Amino acid sequence: MRWFHPRILDTLPGYNRDRFFNDLGAGLTVGVVALPLAMAFAIASGLKPEAGLFTAIIAGLLISILGGSRVQIGGPAGAFIVIVYGIVERYGLANLIIATAMSGVMLFAMGFFRLGTLIRFIPISVVIGFTNGIAVLVAVSQIKDFLGLQVVAMPADFFGILSTLNQALPTLHWEATALALACLGLIVLWQIFIPKLAKRFDWATHLLMIPGSVVALVLATLCVSLLKLPVETIGTRFGGIPSALPALQWPDFSWASARFLFIPATTLALLGAIESLLCARVSDGMIDDRHDPNQELMAQGIANFVTPFFGGMPATGTIARTVTNVKSGANSPIAGVVHALTLLLVVLIAAPLAQDIPLAAMAAILMYVAWNMGEWREFWHLRQYRLPYRVTLLAVFFLTVVFDLTVAVEVGLVAACITFIYRISSLSRSEPVAVADYPALATMAGAAQRVAAYRLYGALFFGAVKLIEDLQDHLPQQVLVLDLKNVIYIDSSGADTLIDLAKSCRKNSVRLLVCGLIHQPLDIARRSGFVGQLGANDLFADLASAMAAAGR
Repeated sequence: MRWFHPRILDTLPGYNRDRFFNDLGAGLTVGVVALPLAMAFAIASGLKPEAGLFTAIIAGLLISILGGSRVQIGGPAGAFIVIVYGIVERYGLANLIIATAMSGVMLFAMGFFRLGTLIRFIPISVVIGFTNGIAVLVAVSQIKDFLGLQVVAMPADFFGILSTLNQALPTLHWEATALALACLGLIVLWQIFIPKLAKRFDWATHLLMIPGSVVALVLATLCVSLLKLPVETIGTRFGGIPSALPALQWPDFSWASARFLFIPATTLALLGAIESLLCARVSDGMIDDRHDPNQELMAQGIANFVTPFFGGMPATGTIARTVTNVKSGANSPIAGVVHALTLLLVVLIAAPLAQDIPLAAMAAILMYVAWNMGEWREFWHLRQYRLPYRVTLLAVFFLTVVFDLTVAVEVGLVAACITFIYRISSLSRSEPVAVADYPALATMAGAAQRVAAYRLYGALFFGAVKLIEDLQDHLPQQVLVLDLKNVIYIDSSGADTLIDLAKSCRKNSVRLLVCGLIHQPLDIARRSGFVGQLGANDLFADLASAMAAAGR
């Protein structure tokens, strides 16, 4: 089964006590980091907090055991919040289970058919555009809990959210707002000052292992519990977190539902694939390793197919937790397994302690996550790029925020493809060859009118066939010579245009000589029948031979 080869199998030989303790420490650290994020992502997606925990446990375990990366940490991600919230609002929780399972099948199929490398072909402008757009939507969706607003139901669309928030502003809760601001300020200050303290004092190095989000969450929970602050908590909204893993739940499946869920499921699959493989590439650079993208996609597919039936949500590779894992000393997937088991122990033992976690603190954590998620400097750097790059990035960003992520990615990919086709076609060119430079034609009377020669460069594909059509409109009197030595690729449209040129030359009694065909261009020329359209002695190895034949 070489087609299915989890990376953990390669790391077990030679695994020793020292490596285990490194993985143990890293796994425990990542488990602590993942705890508040998992709950926050679930709440922001319109689900109960345990959905995020179950996802981090089950999907995190499966991705670590079956994945193609040594250090990848899987679980719920902020990028899914907008999509999941929309699916839950429009189709209900049961259909979220179906959509997530469908995305799992798609992800596994992508890995099985070795399509992992194709994800890299998605332009960076599209990735940055929708990542920044999602970050804005995540931040906007947290304003309600950040300000403690009383909202019965929050819509999924951007303008609907703004309108609802505006109407609810009179219900602003000062205690919740102050608590959220304090948590956000603590997280920011922790990230700024703790690294500076660690450089000056040895004791402060231990604080680097503790994320600011955990500190803020613990202190906020203690404040709510001890001071009896009248703010909304996990207990008041959700009734707490169950202290056991859920049983298998099987939703009612119907083809009618599956038809409507195909596009959302495809969006989940594509976004999950992009996020996980980008995360794996980042981790490769940190540990000087190379992941298996196809194995990673198959693991992501299995995790997303299994997890929703046990109360989970979509999962993918997570950059923040993976980077924490690497920096904490992880060297194998065992660290990811420890991370999942750590969260499992928290659910089984410490679930009652989550009753007093304030939602305002969770909102503050997600505000910080949204800020870190976005590549905001890219907006400032846009002036350094060409207009097509700017238009694509901004279009995807605004479409993600205002309309829908699916629409944004579709438009972005189409725009990027059109831009690419235009750029490649502009690199393809033809230039005339001076007939008088060749001895066989130098003494020919009226050679410039009787013989024409051209060198073609680049790719002769559907976006560049106008080069051949222009030659077809300006045929010489007797001989047309084409030097295709510098043509690196010919597609079926280019081959058809060459065949049309050969027929046009024959119709006008013009001899067509072709030289320099090698590799793929020669292969497509033979298979398409273009070589058969030429005369028996009209195909040459080089331009000099072709020009000598043109002078005879």
